[in-house]
Amino acid sequence: MRSTSNSRISPRAPRVRRRTLAAASAAAVVAALVALPGGVAQAVSPDIVISQVYGGGGNSGAPYANDYVELYNRGTTPVSVTGWTVQYASAGGSSWSRTTLSGTIAPGHYFLVQEAAGAGAGAALPAADVTGTIALSATSGKVALVTNGTALTCASNCAGQAGVKDLVGYGSSASSAEGSPTGNLANSTAALRAGGGATDTDNNAADFAVGAPAPRNSATGGGGNTGGTRIHDIQGAARTSPLAGSAVSAVPGVVTAVGPNGFWFQDPQPDSDPGTSEGVYVYTAGAPSVAVGDSVTVGATVSQYRPGGTGGTTNLSITELTAPTVTVVAHNALLPAATVVGQGGRIPPSAVISSVTSGDVETAGNFQPATDGLDFWESLEGMRVELDNAAVVGPTNKYGELSVVPQGSGTRTNRGGILLQANDGNPERVVLGKALAPTPTADVGDTLSGATVGVLDYAFGNFTLQVTATPTVSRGGTAPEVTAAPTAGQLAVATFNVENLAPSDPQSKFDGLAAGIVTNLRSPDLVALEEIQDNSGATDDGTVSATQTLAKLTAAIAAAGGPSYSYRAIDPVDGQDGGQPGGNIRQVFLFRTDRGLTFTDRPGAGSTTADSVVNAGGTPQLAYSPGRIDPSNTAFNASRKPLAGEFRWNGKPVFVIANHFNSKGGDQPLFGRYQQPARPSESQRHSQAAAVKGFTDQILAVDPNAAVVVLGDLNDFEYSQTTDILTAGGSLTDLPRTLPLPERYTYVYQGNSQVLDHILISGSLAATAYGYDIVHLNSEFSTQLSDHDPQVVRIPLP
Repeated sequence: MRSTSNSRISPRAPRVRRRTLAAASAAAVVAALVALPGGVAQAVSPDIVISQVYGGGGNSGAPYANDYVELYNRGTTPVSVTGWTVQYASAGGSSWSRTTLSGTIAPGHYFLVQEAAGAGAGAALPAADVTGTIALSATSGKVALVTNGTALTCASNCAGQAGVKDLVGYGSSASSAEGSPTGNLANSTAALRAGGGATDTDNNAADFAVGAPAPRNSATGGGGNTGGTRIHDIQGAARTSPLAGSAVSAVPGVVTAVGPNGFWFQDPQPDSDPGTSEGVYVYTAGAPSVAVGDSVTVGATVSQYRPGGTGGTTNLSITELTAPTVTVVAHNALLPAATVVGQGGRIPPSAVISSVTSGDVETAGNFQPATDGLDFWESLEGMRVELDNAAVVGPTNKYGELSVVPQGSGTRTNRGGILLQANDGNPERVVLGKALAPTPTADVGDTLSGATVGVLDYAFGNFTLQVTATPTVSRGGTAPEVTAAPTAGQLAVATFNVENLAPSDPQSKFDGLAAGIVTNLRSPDLVALEEIQDNSGATDDGTVSATQTLAKLTAAIAAAGGPSYSYRAIDPVDGQDGGQPGGNIRQVFLFRTDRGLTFTDRPGAGSTTADSVVNAGGTPQLAYSPGRIDPSNTAFNASRKPLAGEFRWNGKPVFVIANHFNSKGGDQPLFGRYQQPARPSESQRHSQAAAVKGFTDQILAVDPNAAVVVLGDLNDFEYSQTTDILTAGGSLTDLPRTLPLPERYTYVYQGNSQVLDHILISGSLAATAYGYDIVHLNSEFSTQLSDHDPQVVRIPLP
């Protein structure tokens, strides 16, 4: 079942690990310094550092008219810089120019030193705190922060000179740097210290990235919170924006992806809080005029958009910028590094989707991205995200979506899926979407080799990674299963939801289903079929008979080399049993009579006739066979009525009840707005289970050793209350519950492998050496004849 919601098209740079020096001898420290270009002769600065260097001001393609050097106070107390100097020398030079500073830098605040202008291209810088006249190289050079006014004279080993507070060598030809110099700069790029300026490991190459200039002055504080507002201020450490409804201006970032009605952009200068996203979607209501790699500023209104309109009220909302004014300040900027999710990056929570116990998460507070999967993905909303060697746990569907998890996730199935459990909704899962680039065709068990990269969106009740390049699939070799053939004396009983089978379906579907029954299920004695439609299929013309559907299926089975199958069913009342409108789906007994099974016909029941159990001298019998259980019970309103039949296996009576319980339509999504998700569809299934349980109890009251099989699509899990009701008192055993966890699934929904289809058997049958098998031939594959896997039990009844 699919949600009706949708998105409008619809990541944070990795943290640099802080390096610490263990206690070491002076000789060891000196040796380490010699190994580093230029040496590192001072400790990490506790407060003032150089946070940006830009030398392309005013040149062709420059976003700003002036060169600049930005300082940042990474400490906890104000620091006076009066009398200090910012000094510059060419890449290999020893002659230093100076700009004298004055003022105090508050903790967590910046300080902008404007230098010379070029030919005049580019916008004006924010108001400078100090203005100088130094002309910096656009590509490579040396910048020092010195705590006095004395000009340096060094060409190398400058970090160790008296008074040098911080040193940045930029460009590969810089003759002095802390550690190694940064990458080469250009007219459109600056050297940007990580962590919003706070990261300092005394290695320029590690501490700085090359990206779009983003100058900040002393009015700017909070490790990246600018007077022009940063994206992480808009996103906040919350499920909705703290600025929703507010106008923002001059929000800087780099365009990371472009869709038909908007674009994503991301701040290349992240703050130090992993709970605040650095990316956001800009809704332009038409084709955007920007390109990936554009460095832009955006003025807009902050909005919360809930995908799906009135039908998507249970979806989370997406923070976006609307009615934007976009200014392109540079082209071809480096994209912010994608945040790796999984091993080597941020590890998603492994079991809890949300710890909010009741109500709307968007008003609940207690944002916990470290422990709650919903908050974890929310903290990455709009950002570039990367999964390495992602494991495919949900096959590519008809919408081009597939579900993946990072390597090392959750309780995996034997064939590569991830198992849904009562207390584990698998928060590691993320859906891959094709809004920006095609997604590959993949099956459960496949791996997406290398890096899968995209921007994180939200659609159809799930966080969705809109891939920006098509991932490469490494096949896992998952193949449809074939069960064991029944031996003489074994009664083989199966159930198979054939997903709205109608005469209008292509012959290939009939042939495929026939091959599944003959080859994969090994031609069971009895197959309970679900979702057999009437002769006119989804055409709502009053037809209820399914004779043509069943004739076409049994003919296909014979053509596939299978036995001659007969069938029994009761036509429903037109439009009364739910399912696809006009289809009149029903359950059917499909059986062969060449191995010892016969059907006991007791005619007379119509679609509204209630079947009952008769005590015939201590032997239970059905009043009608086939018959329907309690069809007027409100539990079965707009839902399929259970089909009861009496069979004989080598003269022994066997009672079979085929079911197709109420669907999960209307239940709230796992990653939805309301937690914990409400499942209103359950109550009807509970009542249905109680009706079926009452009927089987009547049979077993006459003969406690009666052979009873209850089977079909119960639309509920093996750990559900629905199953608890059916197994209450121990008179019925649910066979999916007997399997090891990695084998418990008949269906894959949004990447969660789960049980929806069941076979339950009475005590006398459970006491035999039966064989039970869920035969995986549909749910894990992108090409499906049905979305359900069949299952079969082989019961020794000699």
